[in-house]
Amino acid sequence: MFLDVAKIKIQAGCGGDGAVSFHRTKLTMNGGPDGGNGGKGGDVYFVAKNDLNTLYSFKFKTKFKAEDGERGGKQLCTGKDGEDLYISVPCGTVVKDFESGKVLADLTEENKPVKVLRGGGGGRGNNFYATPTRQAPHFAQTGEKTKMFEVVLELKTIADVGLVGYPNVGKSTLLSTISNARPKIANYHFTTLTPNLGVVSYYDNSFVVADIPGLIEGASEGVGLGHEFLKHIERVRLIVHMIDISGFEGREPYQDYLNINSELKKYDEKLSKLPQIIALTKIDLLTEEKLKENVSEFKEKLGKNFKGEIVLISSITQKGLEELKGKIWETLQKIPKEKKEQVETFVIDERDKTSLEITREEDGAFRVSGGLIDNMIRGIVLSDMESFAYFQRRLEQDGILEKLRENGAKDGDTIRIKDVEFIFTD
Repeated sequence: MFLDVAKIKIQAGCGGDGAVSFHRTKLTMNGGPDGGNGGKGGDVYFVAKNDLNTLYSFKFKTKFKAEDGERGGKQLCTGKDGEDLYISVPCGTVVKDFESGKVLADLTEENKPVKVLRGGGGGRGNNFYATPTRQAPHFAQTGEKTKMFEVVLELKTIADVGLVGYPNVGKSTLLSTISNARPKIANYHFTTLTPNLGVVSYYDNSFVVADIPGLIEGASEGVGLGHEFLKHIERVRLIVHMIDISGFEGREPYQDYLNINSELKKYDEKLSKLPQIIALTKIDLLTEEKLKENVSEFKEKLGKNFKGEIVLISSITQKGLEELKGKIWETLQKIPKEKKEQVETFVIDERDKTSLEITREEDGAFRVSGGLIDNMIRGIVLSDMESFAYFQRRLEQDGILEKLRENGAKDGDTIRIKDVEFIFTD
């Protein structure tokens, strides 16, 4: 089964806690603090693989978490860092933040990992908090906790050439004839429900062709297969526009040409500006005289505005296929391979360590919150007198008490920070 959109949850590893430990031997009963720092949590990476062509595996596994860092040890031993997590996806996968829709990574290069989440930092051991006046701190810093995020994986096929056209014009048949692809083929509309890729050999050269599922009028607004597969043509360099010149489907060839180009333009202006080769298909269904008449009428309506090549083909008799491959290869040589588009990526786990917010609760107490508090409280053990004293000094040093005064806090007012409540004294 093909799956080109998946929603999963990812989480970096949490940092390990710092250790509270004191050096103890027979000869040094009153040794100093020797608690080591906690290990860093593992990062989360996405890495593209050419041997994958679907996101189907994410239908069964939807939660991914990197390894947590280990707790610090005694004798200043730092805890082991958590292992990084590498999530393999097909080349052409775009990773987006589910909540904002912003791009986190665009994976077009094989085996080039892209980091999307940073592991939590390890907490500092009690050795870090030792000072000449606080020689035996009985507290350490907890590891940085990470959050779980929802992301959307969206696969956009990477190919040199995209085959477009109405359903049943012979795109799948052509691809199966000129390449190593073996798509499902039948004589009814929308046989192709998934994009198919094939490598086409041309003498000592090769190029990748994608059979994009049939478009119909209104596809850019989601009619038929709509947006679900239009995105697969976004990365191609050349379009081969296949048009049934026989007219046996009851459609007018030139109108088909206009309709498909209109849908491409509505979906993305850039698609309408891509070079095109027109392949007039199913020529084996017409007499020589009728074929000449239909082609002449099509070219007359097309006019001189079209600058690309027009090739007559039949996938059944294989007439014109070598010519088409040659025209494709020649045209590709004139189109420079675009450098990877620079995507403005979004940092999903930007960590706030400076914000400060003071609000008044219904009972008149002041609530202090924000990134500054979250980061500070990691190194506080309020049940420890030394740690609590350190906490009070930090409130003064970091300007929190001054902010409380500015917000109207007076002697006797209740202050709440996290689960702690105390009386403000000035």
